Amino acid sequence: MSAIGVFDSGIGGLSILKCLREALPSEAFVYFADSAYNPYGDKSDAEVIARSFTVTEELIAKHQIKALVVACNTATAAAIHLLRARYPELAIVGIEPALKPASALTKTKRIAVLATRSTLVSAKFLALKSSLESQAEFVCVPCIGLANLIERYAAGAASKQEVEQACKSFLAEAGAFDTLVLGCTHYALIEPIFRSLVGANVTIVDNGEAVAKRLVALVQATPHMASEPILQLTGSGDHTLLQLAAKRWLS
Repeated sequence: MSAIGVFDSGIGGLSILKCLREALPSEAFVYFADSAYNPYGDKSDAEVIARSFTVTEELIAKHQIKALVVACNTATAAAIHLLRARYPELAIVGIEPALKPASALTKTKRIAVLATRSTLVSAKFLALKSSLESQAEFVCVPCIGLANLIERYAAGAASKQEVEQACKSFLAEAGAFDTLVLGCTHYALIEPIFRSLVGANVTIVDNGEAVAKRLVALVQATPHMASEPILQLTGSGDHTLLQLAAKRWLS
């Protein structure tokens, strides 16, 4: 079997994995949650790069992956160019906050972007934002602690009300907008909560479908095919949360 590897700092990448499995139902996937080092958003670029190399090397050595999806905005911004340089034979797909789709959808030209602090200050994100500033105004809000709160919510250690209150606070910082970009894969897992808070007239955008489309093109170009569409869940730290989250959000 030649599987497709997917990794994130924790459970957030499950939002991407769900889209990937829908787009490629005959492929095998192995998902790595780097839970022992979560969250990436609070770490330095050097730490994120080191973990990205370690996880990728494990996926190659233990699972002989034919492609890799870096299902984390922070890791993509810090490390994807280095991963591609080190593993030129491996098809690698990263993600970035969906500013381009949002700029095409907004009517008021005011877009709220929720993401981790590391993502928002990265050179990759700033270059993307700069290239689109003639099309819309992007109000960027660093949601410190939200990814970790979502992990606790998935484990039953935080209530829905706590998550709602945190989201409400971050949305209030953004002010008025008609389009909302969920710039962290964790945030897409609680899209219904965001929807309940912003109402039906705000467009919510994430990057799951775009990543899936890119992966489909790469997989179709590779000769290595999966033998059966199985899913393996692995990672660092305790796997209990990953199993709970997968049962909740992949079913």
